[in-house]
Amino acid sequence: MPLCVQDLLGPRAAELKLRVICGAEHLNRPIPEPAVNRPGLALTGFYRYFAHRRVQICGLAEMTYLKTLDATTRAERWRRLFAAGIPCLILARNLRTPPELLEAARARRTPVMRTELHTSRLAQSAARILDDLAAPCLRVQGTTVDLQGIGILLEGPPGIGKSEIALGLIARGCSLVADDVTELRRMSSGLIATSVEVTRYHMEIRGIGILHIPSLLGVSSVRREKRLDMVVRLVPADKSAEVDRIGLDPEMVEILGVAVPRITIPVAPGRDVTLVIQAAALNYRLRQLGHDAAKELDQHIIESLTRGGGRVND
Repeated sequence: MPLCVQDLLGPRAAELKLRVICGAEHLNRPIPEPAVNRPGLALTGFYRYFAHRRVQICGLAEMTYLKTLDATTRAERWRRLFAAGIPCLILARNLRTPPELLEAARARRTPVMRTELHTSRLAQSAARILDDLAAPCLRVQGTTVDLQGIGILLEGPPGIGKSEIALGLIARGCSLVADDVTELRRMSSGLIATSVEVTRYHMEIRGIGILHIPSLLGVSSVRREKRLDMVVRLVPADKSAEVDRIGLDPEMVEILGVAVPRITIPVAPGRDVTLVIQAAALNYRLRQLGHDAAKELDQHIIESLTRGGGRVND
């Protein structure tokens, strides 16, 4: 779905503290380029290379410059700016809205908004939020937790125990990111996992019902979002033939064009799967640091066979 001005007034952009001054009926205007631009040069009359497809931000510098012009020139500059087809205009620092600005905006059906934020902070926050809003997004079935800084997505068939295993991990100091449905966004830093807004910080445990995790285990037991580092696929124990027992060639799964390591863990009655997942996460971290236990053991066996003439020493 194309990005539009209305998205800047949603919950994911709440920190911008935007208030609509005019053009509330035109908030469906698209934002072709999810970025911001300060139209200082355009307001001087130089329109070559003007980034008119971006959200425009005016601060104290632009408004002070315009005050040095006569009323006729100011009105002409505003008319030409809005005639370029900008998505919207945001005024920083709760700056006063000149009448000629509002007149030009209404003529071109362009929203004008205002915020108390200083210009530099507004530009930084708006650029980040626009990048976030425009990022490719995917919803997947699975529960995501943060285990000592490692983002883990638990996936598997319904009834395998994803939520119960996640609850066990949270009780051991992990944090819940999303239960049952995880929303993934592809950012420059990788895949970012978060929950659906309506179910955020809640879990469904069969036999108990809905739990609000921060109320039960404290605010440190939840996280709003986390970068996804690995996927853990839970399978019934009768499918253990699919499980890699050595780990020399880690399986990878592609999500939104990003390759993510995936391991398969069989679930059986009496097996402490939470402990196994903790070990898998820590082993992943060791691999990231260059310590691969499977490859080291393989190398030791080869060296032992070479020295012993084909026998592994006891």
